[in-house]
Amino acid sequence: MARERGGLSRRGFIGAGVALGVGAGAVALGGAKYLGTVPPGRLLASRRPLPRAFEQPLRLPPVLKPTRTDATTDYYEIVQRAADLEILPGARTTAWTYGGTFPGPTITSRSGRRTVVRHRNELPRPVVVHLHGGHTPHDSDGYPGDEILPPGGRPTMAMGGHAMPGNPVMGHRDYTFPMDQRAATLWYHDHRMGFTGASVWRGLAGFHLVHDDEEERLPLPRGDRDIPLMIADRSFEADGAFRYPSIDRTLATVPGVHAAHMNGVLGDVILVNGVPWPVHPVQRLRYRLRLLNASNARNYRLALDPPPPGGQGMVQIGSDGGLLERPIAHEGIDAAPAERFDVVVDFARYRPGTRVRLVNLLGSGRTREVMAFDVSSSAKAPREDATVPARLSRIPRLDPAKAAVTRTFLLQKRGSSWQINGRDYEPGRPLARPKLGQLELWRFVTDLHHPIHLHLDHFQVVGRGTRGLGPSDHGWKDTMDLRPAEAAEVAVRFTDYPGSFVFHCHNLEHEDMAMMADFTTE
Repeated sequence: MARERGGLSRRGFIGAGVALGVGAGAVALGGAKYLGTVPPGRLLASRRPLPRAFEQPLRLPPVLKPTRTDATTDYYEIVQRAADLEILPGARTTAWTYGGTFPGPTITSRSGRRTVVRHRNELPRPVVVHLHGGHTPHDSDGYPGDEILPPGGRPTMAMGGHAMPGNPVMGHRDYTFPMDQRAATLWYHDHRMGFTGASVWRGLAGFHLVHDDEEERLPLPRGDRDIPLMIADRSFEADGAFRYPSIDRTLATVPGVHAAHMNGVLGDVILVNGVPWPVHPVQRLRYRLRLLNASNARNYRLALDPPPPGGQGMVQIGSDGGLLERPIAHEGIDAAPAERFDVVVDFARYRPGTRVRLVNLLGSGRTREVMAFDVSSSAKAPREDATVPARLSRIPRLDPAKAAVTRTFLLQKRGSSWQINGRDYEPGRPLARPKLGQLELWRFVTDLHHPIHLHLDHFQVVGRGTRGLGPSDHGWKDTMDLRPAEAAEVAVRFTDYPGSFVFHCHNLEHEDMAMMADFTTE
């Protein structure tokens, strides 16, 4: 095995990681009080009275139809444009949208069948599209410099005022997704250099679902009992506009947010599929809920209230990268920004007429509520046609002992930026050059909460410090929540596509304020 960068042994790495993390955390946020389970971020209060919970029905994002198909490919087109939406009752919110809706339309793909999406930019600023969780060639992955410029627009400058590496185009770009990957709940969102947080906050996010034969052979809930749920917090001005603390309110030149919110922006309105605290009727049957944390910085501990008799009401069947090997029953799900959890809930375990709330145990006041499910009042449950098999899939294990290279990355705050290995993001300067097909062990040492996201390929979590896997670490992952003063390891093998990619913190304020790095596959 190649020597670890920095020359630390495994024991030394873990000890140094904890020491560095505690020190940085104490300096940044006032000491050890933060160093636990308290999530990051600072609340940005709305200036408009908030609506009551569980009065508006849940909406499902529209499913996008292809503009054409051929023997190998489905073609889609999305226009990114501003739209006035009624998100809060009685108010109009100007959102940046994919096709006029928030969330954007859901794209569905078949594993092994190519998907091409043409994105047209009719917004006033450059945009970049990243298919989060996609196994995608570098020129369609959403590298921050590969912008789609509006008419007459100029490319975003990199930090320090330098020209941004990449391939900006005017008007539109075709993104090609080979879909050489298993069934999974993916999502797409903006990835513009320095302005991802503001762009996603304004509405640029949508689901992309991949299906395959393996998953469809299983007797899982489907049809209208397979429900994607995009959970995102937002804040609003008195007139209903989105409220966000950008340094540059025009989103033209100066990235990031004001210092008070650089550890993350938390909204006081919880939206599910763009609806504040919605309610959804359910039969006394099993439902598949595709849970996506699309918040900029908010962590959730999602639980059912009341829990069903006997508890363990959420049975996890999938993670970021698709099906687990075996189902895992949970009392609650810890979801960091960008993580996805596919769970099955059996509402037949509840008495008829029960209102079941999905709550956030990390929230307080209004942010403790997420949504509600109203169980049918019929005493006779419909015939159940779905179940959760004891075996879902086969996942080959990546053996960390066989890693050819071990790399260490320190994630911490310094001054007015968030850094990786002591550096602000420098586009075009890779921190790693993995060889395609070679197994690597990546080690992360953190000061505070950092949900780290790797582009191109999914990884397997090896362990956290001297502990094994956490409850949210199973299966194939592309995002892992690194907790304060933590050292963690993942095994990853990058495949198929050479070129420049990025990894970064998915607390979007951290990402915009420099916690990102290039890696180049060769």
